Amino acid sequence: MGRRRGVMSEQFKYELAKDLGFYPTLQREGWGGITTRDAGNMVKRAIEIAEQSLADREDR
Repeated sequence: MGRRRGVMSEQFKYELAKDLGFYPTLQREGWGGITTRDAGNMVKRAIEIAEQSLADREDR
C-alpha cells in the first residue's frame, strides 16, 4: 500500500507550528530544521483536531 501525501495543507501545518512554538525554527531552517519530536507533536495535534472534528460531526 502506497503512502498518502498531501493530507494536511501547508497552511494548516504552519498554523500547527505556530501553536506548538517551533514556527521561528521553521522560518529560519525550513521543514528539515525541525526536530523529530516537533514533527511528532505536530502529527499528534493534527490527529487530535481531526478526531474532535469527527466527534463534533457525530453529535449533530
